[in-house]
Amino acid sequence: MKLIRIAAFVLAAFAASPSPAADGPKWSEWNDDLFARAQAEQRFVILDLEAVWCHWCHVMEKTTYADTKVRELLAEKYLPVRVDQDANPDLSSRYGDWGWPATIVFGPDGTEIAKIRGYIEPERMQALLKAIIDDPTPGPSVGEAFEVKPSTSAFLDKEQRAALTKNVDESYEEKLGGWGENQKYIDADSMDLAISRAEAGDAIAAKRARQTLDAAIALIDPVWGGVYQYSEGGSWTRAHFEKIMSFQAQYLRQYSQAYALWKDPKHLAAARNIERYLAQFLTSPEGAFYVSQDADLDHDTDGHQYYALSDRERRKLGMPRIDKNLYARENGWAISGLSAYYNVSNDAKVLANAERAAKWVIDNRALPDGGFRHGEKDRGGPFIGDTLAMGQAFLDLYASTGNRDWLAAAAKAGDFVATFRDEAGGFVTSKTAEGKTGVLAKPAKLIEDQVQVARFMNLLDRYFGNDAYREQAAHAMRYLASAASTMMRPLPGILLADEELAVEPTHMTIVGHKDDARAKSLHALARALPARYKRLEWLDLREGKLPNPDVEYPDLGEPAAFACSNRICSFPSFNAEELRATVAQMAKLKPARG
Repeated sequence: MKLIRIAAFVLAAFAASPSPAADGPKWSEWNDDLFARAQAEQRFVILDLEAVWCHWCHVMEKTTYADTKVRELLAEKYLPVRVDQDANPDLSSRYGDWGWPATIVFGPDGTEIAKIRGYIEPERMQALLKAIIDDPTPGPSVGEAFEVKPSTSAFLDKEQRAALTKNVDESYEEKLGGWGENQKYIDADSMDLAISRAEAGDAIAAKRARQTLDAAIALIDPVWGGVYQYSEGGSWTRAHFEKIMSFQAQYLRQYSQAYALWKDPKHLAAARNIERYLAQFLTSPEGAFYVSQDADLDHDTDGHQYYALSDRERRKLGMPRIDKNLYARENGWAISGLSAYYNVSNDAKVLANAERAAKWVIDNRALPDGGFRHGEKDRGGPFIGDTLAMGQAFLDLYASTGNRDWLAAAAKAGDFVATFRDEAGGFVTSKTAEGKTGVLAKPAKLIEDQVQVARFMNLLDRYFGNDAYREQAAHAMRYLASAASTMMRPLPGILLADEELAVEPTHMTIVGHKDDARAKSLHALARALPARYKRLEWLDLREGKLPNPDVEYPDLGEPAAFACSNRICSFPSFNAEELRATVAQMAKLKPARG
């Protein structure tokens, strides 16, 4: 009966709802004393984990939390806490699967009682609050926690790869494109996996990738550029209008990589429209990048009305709020996206913007030992995501420029990421736990973080030939190999990490002076060649040998390009035609798993 009562809020509805009050609840901040206060006052803690750009968060504030009866119930027995998920990566990582707004109710001891995804109507919230007061037994939304015991192998076995591949393939929606049926957007890891398969000659993967990329162009704002978060109702044309950095950076990178592979002008135009939005709307005066732009102009003018207008009509009404926080993680994502666009566009201004942002983050967010804090003042942390994003950005800048300073910065970031290692398995999200009691006393450990650690550390190993980086990648992968058998949802990121650890990247090296126009031309071509999983270097012998001396290159007296893949290295290429032919030939070879 207890579980039935606690779950009953889902179906509860009242015939009449009290009229909204003028003010909402008295919100507290998330802090170390929160649960001590909750225990002293014997109150439940209700966490409203929201995003400043989120349409339904605004609707919930205007309706649910303004409802008189909801306010009375909260005042009677709850401590309401509101947290900006962008500013708090530990909490957003722990509860990211619950979407925004996410509502989590805790007992006074930090025990999770209920976790609710998305908008909650006033009547439904009343029923939830009442049910928990009557019976605080954890409900079915909480589920049982499980521990992942790491695998002895750092690789998936054949059965695991087949099962994961089947799950990912079955998640594809053949009619309209995209992975998933209701909400339409480009899933980052699924698209990376499809592009990788397409490069290897998989016609079905190529068809799916191109179908999805073409359909998702509908999510790009035709007036200002930039991509909306997603579309609902199984359609690509029913957008939710928030513009979030994670999506801008991802789409910019993937449309650029798609253009490198297929040379479809639509993909380059899509990338250009996202880049111009970043430059015009999300760039701070210092050159770093803001976080997001709101879906709505205000409570009375939502995105459906506003974004249907012309540029002049929009500006006449005003500008939807831009979150002007400057976070290391979001800047890392933006830098990687801009680097990918520079690789195919050769637009020097784009590279300059990426490098300016990177230098700003180093000057303003760097920690003494190679890592990065999230914002100006962090509640918790440091968080693994900031250093992972910046470390990957440094690798991308190194590939785009050949500047070894960026590679050195990536190595320092990798050394800092290693300090998040849990010897019991995997890597934790934060150096500090979110709380001192209950589920929050132990830092979260996310599948997505393990995927990124494995892929980043593997690339560091490829560039440095350092067994320490290889071991960190393997440590993350052993956790993933075990979790793959437990998680029910499609996990394309695990397939990507497994393949990248097992297969050499496409390795291109330009040998020649960096001030030689012929070497510059070869490097520009190598940047633009299709290879999602790439190791690109520029050897100017005046700077000494490359960090990983796995290949010895001769000095031929003139600039040349070499390509290595699948344990085979090419003859030198001296011009664009020769290099294109060499890389294309190697791409057709079946990768050999190490």
